[in-house]
Amino acid sequence: MRRPIKNKHEVVSDSVYNSVKLSRFINYVMVDGKKDVARKVVYGAFEKIKEITKNPNPLEVFDIALKNASPSVEVRSRRVGGANYQVPREVRAERRIILAMRWIVSAARDRKGISISQALAEELINAYNNEGSAVKKKEDTHKMAESNKAFAHFAW
Repeated sequence: MRRPIKNKHEVVSDSVYNSVKLSRFINYVMVDGKKDVARKVVYGAFEKIKEITKNPNPLEVFDIALKNASPSVEVRSRRVGGANYQVPREVRAERRIILAMRWIVSAARDRKGISISQALAEELINAYNNEGSAVKKKEDTHKMAESNKAFAHFAW
């Protein structure tokens, strides 16, 4: 019997930049349900992006940073005949964005000694310039998929 279809929760766009992607990003930054704190952190990071890049539209920097940090392939573990294989698979568009957001936020949280909004701004600017931890994570994922290309025929 097939699984019932899940109703997808529609995320409301944020009030300042009117972007659904940014609203999702705010949800990723949020800790313990404190959305107002997360909003302040993200909007503070956007103000710092405006200052540093001299770009009046930080949403543009955000979109390009997400695009640069999103992977096109990933490896999934697959058990075949008693052995585990890392099988490279193409990443769905929705999951690409989710992974990019997750990697950017975790890279910003790993930076110690500066405020989270400053760390988030720096990580977004680094991803915008195709450098930084989130982009390195993407490149590592691509290398892993490339090295396990021989097991692609195990894909399901």
